[in-house]
Amino acid sequence: MNWNGIAAIWRFEMARFFRSIIQSIVSPVLSTSLYFVVFGAAIGSRIPEVEGVSYGAFIVPGLIMLTVLQQAIQNAGFGIYFPKFIGTIFEVLSAPLSAFEIVIGYVGAAAVKALLIGCIILGTSFFFVDITIQHPVWMIAFLLLTSISFALLGFILGIWARNFEQLNLVPLLVVTPLVFLGGSFYSITMLPPIWQTISMFNPVLYLVSGFRWSFFGMADVPVAASLAAILLFTALCLGVVWWMFRTGYRLKS
Repeated sequence: MNWNGIAAIWRFEMARFFRSIIQSIVSPVLSTSLYFVVFGAAIGSRIPEVEGVSYGAFIVPGLIMLTVLQQAIQNAGFGIYFPKFIGTIFEVLSAPLSAFEIVIGYVGAAAVKALLIGCIILGTSFFFVDITIQHPVWMIAFLLLTSISFALLGFILGIWARNFEQLNLVPLLVVTPLVFLGGSFYSITMLPPIWQTISMFNPVLYLVSGFRWSFFGMADVPVAASLAAILLFTALCLGVVWWMFRTGYRLKS
């Protein structure tokens, strides 16, 4: 394992992250604070509690998950797309690094960035609501698995995209709507039966549900199903990345 090569990619990506500190950290925190003001204050005044949890606290896991998903995809996607765009990807591919080591460097950096922002959002939430984390180990586990799996998705999108429009297409038109419709700001038990059934086909629901369970001990779907869903998604993304490097899909041409 070429740890020096992995560390070089990781340090480069982290340096880029901290060079744009306002966009990388300040912007997500301000956006989340606005969510707290709009949803927590405006809607929270009409929905005091959801299954015994104050609405302001109830939306915290969903807000964290929304930010982590977006940041993991964005950082991993841009991290691999930009070398393609300026032509330096061939230097990376010709370096004494295996495909696995390249993925560790880029995906690892993107996952760390998403984790960092997720922790900052969690810390910010304590200024707005009182939160008790019942299962902190599982909370970290779900946050880590989500960061890695969606960083892999972002890595795939970065390789697939031919321009910046395509790079932003899936996060904006697919991932963000799935997060909003995945129980981030409500429990699916509040929906009519037909919409509860439809929601069960939303993969993000399982992530949000499992993550919320780690906070409050309540979930819309079984925790085992949430864990199985994220592990299956991670395995699927790893399979796609392996295929891309094996065939050189949009990497060597």
